[in-house]
Amino acid sequence: MFIILGIIIAFGAAMMWGLGDFFIQRSTRKVGDWETLFVLCFFGVVVLAPFVFHDLAILFNGAHTQDLLITSASGVALFFAALLILQGMKVGKLSIIEPLYPLEIITAGVISFFVLRERLSWVEIVLIAVLILCFILLSTQEKGKIKFHKVFLEKGVLMVAGGSALMGIADFFMGWGARVTNALTVNFIVNAVIVIITLVYLVYNNRLKKLVSDVKEFPGLFLTMSLFDNCGWILYAYAMSIAPIAIVTTITESSIIIAIFLGLFLNKEKLQRHQYIGIAGAVICAVALGYFSK
Repeated sequence: MFIILGIIIAFGAAMMWGLGDFFIQRSTRKVGDWETLFVLCFFGVVVLAPFVFHDLAILFNGAHTQDLLITSASGVALFFAALLILQGMKVGKLSIIEPLYPLEIITAGVISFFVLRERLSWVEIVLIAVLILCFILLSTQEKGKIKFHKVFLEKGVLMVAGGSALMGIADFFMGWGARVTNALTVNFIVNAVIVIITLVYLVYNNRLKKLVSDVKEFPGLFLTMSLFDNCGWILYAYAMSIAPIAIVTTITESSIIIAIFLGLFLNKEKLQRHQYIGIAGAVICAVALGYFSK
């Protein structure tokens, strides 16, 4: 019964993340990367604070300095990753950007191999290889006639690819942080770190008034974006606590599919034939990789 409930909640997390990415892209194009990132994480801090107050008191008592550093490292890595991804979403196509996210799986897997000595099965190695080939199909487009010397990278691909790689590093530290604390606490710390960094930047560049003005002008967009994304994280953490990790991970990868269809049908994004093949392959490999990952 609890496993079935966890699966249902995981589908909810996937839906929330897919919708959240759609509104995040709209926000970056309307108000900018830094403002979007601040509002998104500030909302997470406010929402999670009541649930982690007791754990934070323990974490900051001086006896858990290492745990605090681990969770903070995840926040710093996630900040730079999110900044690159948001910039990529601002200039790129959502249907191209979304399937690049599984690059973080590769990065996290490599770090885990060297640090934690985790081994990959032959199935996982094959899936990763196919996934890379799908990325090549996804991130290139032909200009005019099909000629190899006229293949260009799609806008935003390099930024999102770099951001996804950094996201893998953040995932590693977040997983480590979740083990030494818990899922909600590590998410709160990560959001708090990003809020502090973005707030300093906005104040230093005299963009705080612009932020306030943007919030007043687009309250619905900010609220919708933050609600979907943060609810996705909360549902994901809860689902992981009552259902097998492999199953929950597989289901939540379907958020990619949701965001892709939103980009294609609502944003009216145009793709080429080989890019559709890349999308299909990337989605299938991402879901399969989540299923076979230990």
